Amino acid sequence: MTSTNPTGPSTGETPTAAPLPGTPLPTQPRPRKTPSRWGGCLPWLLVVAVLMTGFAIWKFPSFKAQAELGSAYAARVGCSCRYVQGRSLESCQSDFEPGMEMVSLSEDPATKTVTGSVPLLASRSARYAGASGCLLRPEN
Repeated sequence: MTSTNPTGPSTGETPTAAPLPGTPLPTQPRPRKTPSRWGGCLPWLLVVAVLMTGFAIWKFPSFKAQAELGSAYAARVGCSCRYVQGRSLESCQSDFEPGMEMVSLSEDPATKTVTGSVPLLASRSARYAGASGCLLRPEN
């Protein structure tokens, strides 16, 4: 007595034949890949990045103009504060209007010039001219 079930006419099953050599084996369905962490978000991130870049390019002339204006104002106020009032350059920065935190001041004591600058965008200078006060230097 054997513990295997016989195949054939007595069981109603048809015996299966072994595949012939050289014939491809039947393929199993591939397991579905789990989506990556950024798979669904990546196209949206790219769209947002392109839109933000376009907006920055469109608004760049406005940003540059505001930086020019802010640096010229800071140079003029800083020069008057430093050379007309005789205060230190550090105390002059407290005279700036709100929103001018990116503007920095530097001075050249030899020429009595104060330079206001916004990093990577603009830089303007004002020179002390005696009785005339401080005058902005023309742009180059």
